[in-house]
Amino acid sequence: MSIRQDTRHLYLQVIEQIKRDIENGIYQEKQKLPSEFQLSKSLGVSRATLREALRILEEESIVTRRHGVGTFVNPKPVFSSGIEELDSVTGMISKSGMTPGSQYLSAELIEPTEEERSRFAPVEIHNLAKVERVRTADGQPVVYCVDKLPQGLIPLEQVREADSMFGILEQYTGKSISYAVTHIVPIGYHERISPILNSEPDQALLLLRQMHYSYEDEPMLLSSNYFRADKFSFHVLRRRV
Repeated sequence: MSIRQDTRHLYLQVIEQIKRDIENGIYQEKQKLPSEFQLSKSLGVSRATLREALRILEEESIVTRRHGVGTFVNPKPVFSSGIEELDSVTGMISKSGMTPGSQYLSAELIEPTEEERSRFAPVEIHNLAKVERVRTADGQPVVYCVDKLPQGLIPLEQVREADSMFGILEQYTGKSISYAVTHIVPIGYHERISPILNSEPDQALLLLRQMHYSYEDEPMLLSSNYFRADKFSFHVLRRRV
C-alpha cells in the first residue's frame, strides 16, 4: 500500500512506515537514514511532511537528528522499568536476562555537606562512606553508581565483593530498603562518567538521585546513579485523582 492511498494525515503515515522499516531491519540501530531528499522521494511526500514526521520520531526517542550530519536510528533500551517500582540495579539487569556485575572504583570516608546532613535528618551523621562503582550487564558498563551512607553501617572492605548495595545493607544492618524518594535529571555528555560508560558524545545520561528509606522510615542510602539513556528507559503509571 502506498502512502498516498491512505486517508490519514501524511506525516502519521510516514511515521508508521519508518517505524515498520526499523522494526523489519531495513534501518539498523545507529544507522543513518537516507537524506531528506531521498527519503521524501521514496515515500512520495513533501520534505515538509517528512520533517514533521522526523520531528515527532525524535520526540519519541526513535531517531536522533544531528544538524548538518543527518538522522540516525536510536538503539532500543535494553532495560525498562516502572519508576514507581523500587528495584536495585542488580535486579533490573537480572530481570532482563543478563548477568549483573560490578567494577569497584573507590570507597572512602568523606565529610557530609549541609545538604547531605539535611537529607539524612533526623539521623545525625558525622561522616559518610562514599562508594563509587560501575555496574555491568554481561560485562558491558551501563550504570555509574555513587552511593553514600552513614559511616559504620557496613564495612567498607566488604564493598569490593558486593553486587547489590541493598543486599549488603540488609546483611549487616538487618534492615531492608522499603522505598525511595527519587529525582530524575536528564543530563548531556559528562566529561568523566560518559567515557567510562562507553557513551557516544551525543548520548544522554539519566541521573537518578535517590534517598532510600527502611521500613522504619530511617534514611539509609543516598545514591546518584547515572544510567545510559540508550540502554535504560523508565516509565510511570499515573492515575487520575
